[in-house]
Amino acid sequence: MTVNDDRAEFKAHTEAQARALGKDGATFKRATETLTDLDRYDYSYLWTWMGLPIIQMPADIIATQEVIWKTRPDVIIETGVARGGSVIFQAAMLQLLGGDGFVIGVDIDIRAHNREAIESHPFADRVKLIEGGSWDDATLEQVQDLIPEGSRVMAILDSDHSRAHVLAELRAYGPMVTEGCYMVVADTLVGHMTEEDTPQNRSQILFKGNDPLSARDDYMAETDRFLVDETLNGKLVLSSSPGGYLKCVKP
Repeated sequence: MTVNDDRAEFKAHTEAQARALGKDGATFKRATETLTDLDRYDYSYLWTWMGLPIIQMPADIIATQEVIWKTRPDVIIETGVARGGSVIFQAAMLQLLGGDGFVIGVDIDIRAHNREAIESHPFADRVKLIEGGSWDDATLEQVQDLIPEGSRVMAILDSDHSRAHVLAELRAYGPMVTEGCYMVVADTLVGHMTEEDTPQNRSQILFKGNDPLSARDDYMAETDRFLVDETLNGKLVLSSSPGGYLKCVKP
């Protein structure tokens, strides 16, 4: 019995469905309302990666996995270390890819217990931590010094989510991202929500206009190096970062 190889057709179908989903405003609105309900239960805080809290929506974990597997970066920069699950997740992906890839985790305050949990993890040798303001000159110099020449570089911006801070990070880390790799602007969902729907159970409560999506738009008006990946972002209806996955398309 001969079975046709339908991988190309399957890929084309799923990509078309993802783009169509991204244009379905009614479904996106219902999904956003669901996320607002789930926030009452600290939904994004309920997950761990290899023993450490990851503080991410499952959809974003899967989307980031797709990006890392597809683009194979040598270095991933993440601003916002928190409890460490996210940098360990990225380190685990780089371990699967083989080679010498590593993660640079940047945070203004890496608390002792979180540092200990990261540095005692089996994948600690693939994580380099820098404590400091994410776009301070001294911090950026340390980041640059860690990146080997010729590396493929990806960045994930997930620290202070205010518009001014995210825009400063985009301007600081955007030039480090290499062609073909991604820059992820986290927590863009706030820019899609009304004030009434905006999650309140946060240490930093932000509203539309002072949010990462607004910063993304400001930065995209300044550069032609990045494009919004419509297929990947189209799937992110149960995500904290819809529209936040940007592909670098120029050197």
